[in-house]
Amino acid sequence: MPRLLIIGQGYTGARLATRLWDAGWDVIGTSRTGSDTLLAFDHPAMLDAIKGATHILLSVPPEGERDPVLERYGEAIRVSAAEWVGYLSSTGVYGDAGGAWVDESAPVGTGRRSARAAADLAWQALRADMRVFRLPGIYGPGRSALDRLSSPRVDAPGHLFSRIHVDDIVGAVVASFERGPGVWNVADDEPATSRAVAECACDLAGVPYPPLVTPDELSAPARAFYSERRAVANGKMKRDLGYRLRYPNYREGLRACVETTP
Repeated sequence: MPRLLIIGQGYTGARLATRLWDAGWDVIGTSRTGSDTLLAFDHPAMLDAIKGATHILLSVPPEGERDPVLERYGEAIRVSAAEWVGYLSSTGVYGDAGGAWVDESAPVGTGRRSARAAADLAWQALRADMRVFRLPGIYGPGRSALDRLSSPRVDAPGHLFSRIHVDDIVGAVVASFERGPGVWNVADDEPATSRAVAECACDLAGVPYPPLVTPDELSAPARAFYSERRAVANGKMKRDLGYRLRYPNYREGLRACVETTP
């Protein structure tokens, strides 16, 4: 029986775990402190879980300038006999592209997500068979613009950004089980402004649009987000993994969220 270890089973990992459980897999998930169903990150059984896994998914972002999984378990993962190892990274590794399209050949480490870029490259260097999935804004049931209908719309006309439905991340990861190693942008086909996404959500919910604000009126972290502009190209994912997006744009993805229970 294939056994997947998800180190950092959060929103995306839980969706993947459910799909694989339904397919008959054995899935072990971890969290920072553990729970009735999740193994604690620092539990002594972690090393045995790594040794016994056929597949390992790494889904923990850096903490400050360090990657806690790489520091604590990197060597165990490096020598693991797992046939598949994957890392959920971020398209934030590309930094600002002035609104241009970026693919996997674009330089990394030039933007505000320097720790994420360093972790992305370190995991690639750890194993020759590593799979790296660079993800933009993740949304899905219970975590989308439909859950923030009263939040102000941001008026930033030149700021297009990419996003991906959680079930398309799951689909791409599963598709990669039958493929070789690589680095892929897992994003939808249509970068859009946050205002367009917010207004689509309001239209679906049948509520008035909230007020407009400019990026200058936002918090410092939010202003930093709006300081970087890029559109994420997903052609390599489609070619290498043969994966067809279930939700190629935010309109289809949000409509699906309306119909899906979190």
